[in-house]
Amino acid sequence: MKSVLAFDVYGTLIDTHGLLADLALLVGDKAELFSHTWRNKQLEYSFRRGLMRRYQPFSLCTAQALTFTCQQLQIALSNEQQQTLLTKYLRLPAFTDVQPALKTLAEKYTLVAFSNGEKVAVDSLLLHAGIDGYFTNVITADAVSTFKPDPTIYQYLLHSVNCPANRTWLISSNPFDVIGASECGLQTAWVKRSPQMVFDPWDIQPTVEVSHLGELGIALK
Repeated sequence: MKSVLAFDVYGTLIDTHGLLADLALLVGDKAELFSHTWRNKQLEYSFRRGLMRRYQPFSLCTAQALTFTCQQLQIALSNEQQQTLLTKYLRLPAFTDVQPALKTLAEKYTLVAFSNGEKVAVDSLLLHAGIDGYFTNVITADAVSTFKPDPTIYQYLLHSVNCPANRTWLISSNPFDVIGASECGLQTAWVKRSPQMVFDPWDIQPTVEVSHLGELGIALK
């Protein structure tokens, strides 16, 4: 039985700041601030809804975070402009290290995509990035109506892949995701995509740490 590698999607495989060029045309030199505010608020909304047990799809968290960002930065984007951004969010690019790494890892491991997003959105992202063919399954939060790092979703992952926790790896660039999976007994790999990224100073550490996906093949041995 092959070990399972469960890849987080947003921020790990797919670049959530992949709309910077589009944003620059709309908001000029505020594009980077806009992108980071949007992403941070998107995650905050998912955390809050998970804690409140008031699930709404990740796409709604994304849309409401976009509205918040416009209001906070006092940038007036029309409904049409906002909808265009949300549509493009379904076609965000993959990081450059993703495709070659998946191709190599798929020869030895079972690969699944594992995301807070709805399945239709994740399917769109993987398809447009040209990496959908590497995954045997796409496991998403809408199936259990909660978000990472709720233990429910990691248990659902283990049930879906029918693999013991000690042979199932969570691959993520998001420390909250790594910590959540670790607490459920999974093996974890933190992808530290920039030197500025900091892992939360808790008493929980990833099983392995890599700076890009190309290092996984060696790190997991």
